[in-house]
Amino acid sequence: MQSQIEIHTEPLNIQACIAWVMSPESGGIDIFIGTVRNATKGKPVVKLEFEAYNQMAVNEINKILKQAFERWPLQKALVHHRTGTLHVGEIPVIIAVSAAHRDAAFEACRYIIDTLKQTVPIWKKEFFEDGEVWVAAHP
Repeated sequence: MQSQIEIHTEPLNIQACIAWVMSPESGGIDIFIGTVRNATKGKPVVKLEFEAYNQMAVNEINKILKQAFERWPLQKALVHHRTGTLHVGEIPVIIAVSAAHRDAAFEACRYIIDTLKQTVPIWKKEFFEDGEVWVAAHP
């Protein structure tokens, strides 16, 4: 299992993530890039704040990646997540997966982001012009 998990306070580097998962054995690379959108349920978003229990988040993400490697024939998998204040257009999460075939890469990438949002102790607060709200752990 070749995996990389990082929690950052600085902007994430898409190209570095892609470069890390590339391999001569990989016929497919799937990448999920989460971005801060400008509205939630029609309400303009000013910014987001992400907080994490870093060691526990890394441990939980590692469990998810192990499960993905058990379910699909992957070469590499990477999860980088931001913490701190992010504005519209910034990137809070990158998930990159490589596999010999595209189906495995697609399916594993979706599994990783969906499971991460449900189980990993990373919390999101949305800020609006008229207030703020912690977003529930489950989408």
